[in-house]
Amino acid sequence: MQFTASTVSLTVDDVAASQAFLSTHLGYTVQQAAEGFASLSRPDAVDVVLLARGIEGLPPEQRDRHADGLILAFTLDSGLEEQEKRLRDAGIEITMPLRQEPWGERLFQVTDPNGLIIQFVEWSTPEHG
Repeated sequence: MQFTASTVSLTVDDVAASQAFLSTHLGYTVQQAAEGFASLSRPDAVDVVLLARGIEGLPPEQRDRHADGLILAFTLDSGLEEQEKRLRDAGIEITMPLRQEPWGERLFQVTDPNGLIIQFVEWSTPEHG
């Protein structure tokens, strides 16, 4: 088996709001869009499909779910501080300020208009070996 792509599918209340956020602030490109649906991609990250909550294309037991409790995390090789500043300067609220975890993870989070948590991560040497 060989995978050709990885996609995360998220059910949100306002597809257009998350689509605009991901396109404007994270550089995603819209591949396809229709009422209640958008497929976005960028060459260096997981593809994202946005589905409107209640959309009939989903099985009935999945239609009212919401992308809650999920963190969409992006690992950077450098420039974490610059990304936090860029987003802050664009008026995006930093919902978890930049911090260093003892296991070597440096991270911060923002939240899109639908409540989707987006985390930016850099890995460094842990404080305690």
